[in-house]
Amino acid sequence: METVKYRLNDPRLAPRRTKLEIPGWAGKRDPRTDGSREQVWHCVPFSEGAQYGIELFYPYDFELHVTTKDGRLQLDADWGAPPDSGVQWPPFRNFGDTFYTYQILLDLKVAKGMAVRTEPHPRFYTDRTDTVPIAVPALIRNWWPMMFFCVFKSPAEGRTHIFRPNEPFAQIIVIPEEANFQLEPMGEEESAERELQSRRIYNNRPKLAAGTEWTSSSDTVFDGTYRHLHRAAKEKARHD
Repeated sequence: METVKYRLNDPRLAPRRTKLEIPGWAGKRDPRTDGSREQVWHCVPFSEGAQYGIELFYPYDFELHVTTKDGRLQLDADWGAPPDSGVQWPPFRNFGDTFYTYQILLDLKVAKGMAVRTEPHPRFYTDRTDTVPIAVPALIRNWWPMMFFCVFKSPAEGRTHIFRPNEPFAQIIVIPEEANFQLEPMGEEESAERELQSRRIYNNRPKLAAGTEWTSSSDTVFDGTYRHLHRAAKEKARHD
């Protein structure tokens, strides 16, 4: 197990492993049963992807509203007096109107050969209000001693992104610092093996999905085939 160590300028900025909020941004606690509405947490790939990283929470006691009006960015908040720490105040700044920055002052130390990457918090993908901040992806190597600022995409004209107290605004994932892979087509034998695997799953789907089929309120049919295979694969990995 890898360890990620952190150093804070503001204790209220303490990160945590990303969690699905149910009920909350990840949806309602609707069961996997006929007539239920689909929720993102019903999907194992999304749930695993959403919980893969580290979530960061807005540390201030007031809301920040970020708006684009007549092509100009506006940052509206009741900032009050600057803190005694001597940090940039306000900590959010316009960055060419199309972006803005937050002086986050967060140090995340990862293992050699690894890096941290900022990205939108997974609640961005479930939001129906178009108010969730959009963190811009950025890769930071482990030799850099602190993440001094985080960049966000400005909202579209007439839209407003809102930072609320104790609400997550971005996610960080830990990945290899170099993308050491190349793309190449599968060979004939390997391609045939994958096709056979696919057909076996398809042919055994009635057995694998037995007792898990349900139809959502939008007439979409779901079953637990992937969930069953996922559990089996994890169990096998534990014993290998």
